Amino acid sequence: MRITGGEVRGFRLQTLRLPSLRPTSDRVRVALFSVLDSLGADLSSVLDLYAGTGALGIEALSRGAERAEFVERDARLCRVIQENLSHTGFGDRATVHCAAAERVIDRLQGRYTLVLLDPPYAEEAALADLLRKLVSSPRVSQETVIVVEHSSRRGGQWEGSGADVMERKRYGDTALSFLRTRKGRGLEEGGPA
Repeated sequence: MRITGGEVRGFRLQTLRLPSLRPTSDRVRVALFSVLDSLGADLSSVLDLYAGTGALGIEALSRGAERAEFVERDARLCRVIQENLSHTGFGDRATVHCAAAERVIDRLQGRYTLVLLDPPYAEEAALADLLRKLVSSPRVSQETVIVVEHSSRRGGQWEGSGADVMERKRYGDTALSFLRTRKGRGLEEGGPA
């Protein structure tokens, strides 16, 4: 798995072979950042939830993100993310939280312009609750773009989360949904979704 664009384009990331790990393919990462570019998304402050090896967040750093935070619950993968950040030279622009995504949302201090979510397909059912928690937090604004990588057979589980789908792309069994919150567009922060 290589970084597909930006400052460290071509850099080969370290990974692990784990049954729960489903790395985002190079093709899908290229497409994801192409859509973000077409949407005029701000990559300055990135939150990579369910980070795995950190490929999505590191790709964002390579493409100009000023700061990225990674959330991964598997300690082995947290070490891989740290190693990948060190080898790419992005360690000083990143923080790794080794915890479950749903537990760390309340403890985060940043405000993010881009949130990347790539949960294991088996855990997609819990995604609506996590999105609701994220959208109602001060961590995101109406300008924040939220990207969810999910099975192409699913994708409506975020209804009622307070975020609307701007665009959806399909790549075989993988789909990307690009969401934006309704904050400031008829629903105020903390209001009903």
